[in-house]
Amino acid sequence: MPLDILGVIILTATIQSLFGVGVLLFGTPLLLVLGYDFVTTLTTLLPISLAINLAQVGKHYEHIDRAFYRKIMTLTIPPVILCLLLVTTLKINIGIAVGVFLMLVALKNLSPRVNRIIESMVRYEKSYFAAMGVIHGLTNLGGSLLTAVIHGKHYEKDVARVTTAASYGTFALFQILTLLASLKPEQLPPGRNALLVLVGVGMFFLTEQMIYAKLDAARYRAVFAGFLFLSGLLLIGKTAFAH
Repeated sequence: MPLDILGVIILTATIQSLFGVGVLLFGTPLLLVLGYDFVTTLTTLLPISLAINLAQVGKHYEHIDRAFYRKIMTLTIPPVILCLLLVTTLKINIGIAVGVFLMLVALKNLSPRVNRIIESMVRYEKSYFAAMGVIHGLTNLGGSLLTAVIHGKHYEKDVARVTTAASYGTFALFQILTLLASLKPEQLPPGRNALLVLVGVGMFFLTEQMIYAKLDAARYRAVFAGFLFLSGLLLIGKTAFAH
């Protein structure tokens, strides 16, 4: 088991255990920066992300906002599938796009003006949900838009996390089904990925007991923004100057 991948899984699984997103949002740029291609990144991270979300949904499934979830199914999932097929078929280099998007998400958290723009986008729900699917299918980073719209609903903590987890898990499920239908057998993940899934789920139960109840939201938002911006810079630099 590569130690770099293991380290990424431990870090991102901890974040996803707290907020319902993280393995794909953070893991995708980290593995791309480490030199893994997009398909390998997807097949490594998706089962882990789905397993953590299933654990979260199992814990608080009665709190899911079902009206919100229906919009995810009808407006977001179709573009996720279509755009993922586009990326895997045409071998689009999405490194710079991922980096720029990460930096924009970071600015959303740092700049009230950018945050107001994103909040105004959320008001146009049909377009926003469809755009979320396009971005997630192309870059694996739709979790940032999902988090923005969930937070705009002003849910209670458990409702916010489980609704996010149900939606994010559905992203992962349909991405996995799309990859199974479109990839060759040799492109599918090796057996070691089962161990990584166990690591991810183990981090969920550990984080649930030790951190979730003591979370300092304000401090995490600052770290979240700084980390996204740095990851975006690293990914843009790596993609722009790679030979």
